[in-house]
Amino acid sequence: MKRKVLVNDRMQRGYVYYRTELVGRHFAPEFRPQLTPKQMLQLGVFAGKYMTDCRREFPANWFLRAKLSPAGRDPRLNYFGVNASQSLAVWRQNGWIRAQDPRGWFQWYCRYHMGRRTADDVRQIRRWRAIARHAAAIRKHCEHGNLECRRRQRQALLHWAYDSRTI
Repeated sequence: MKRKVLVNDRMQRGYVYYRTELVGRHFAPEFRPQLTPKQMLQLGVFAGKYMTDCRREFPANWFLRAKLSPAGRDPRLNYFGVNASQSLAVWRQNGWIRAQDPRGWFQWYCRYHMGRRTADDVRQIRRWRAIARHAAAIRKHCEHGNLECRRRQRQALLHWAYDSRTI
């Protein structure tokens, strides 16, 4: 059951972790993402500039219809066609990045989904739960189903595995 993963990509060299849970199973009770990493990549997140150099770590089918832009960020690839991301530099400056996941929350989520469990899970799940306030703002200010209302907030929610298309 325990599977060793060795990571060697542009942002990590020689990083080893273990997948100790079944793929997509045994999540913490308070962590119930609405989208899988595969679904997020297919919808269009992070302006297409994410995971373009680390595909071998994850299932090939995640990338079959993923909206990726190896050349650079392209917000038109996002589901809502808007930029809703802060730079990695801002994430680092705010202390949100840990060495085990140098790409941030989504990398943590991809690895968690694949079965890795670490001491950082509690912090990352707490951060995920805090993003729900954006869904509350959309519910308060937008007519149900109006996907043109608060597109940046809706895109930001997609970046955190909340399906803002259903609000």
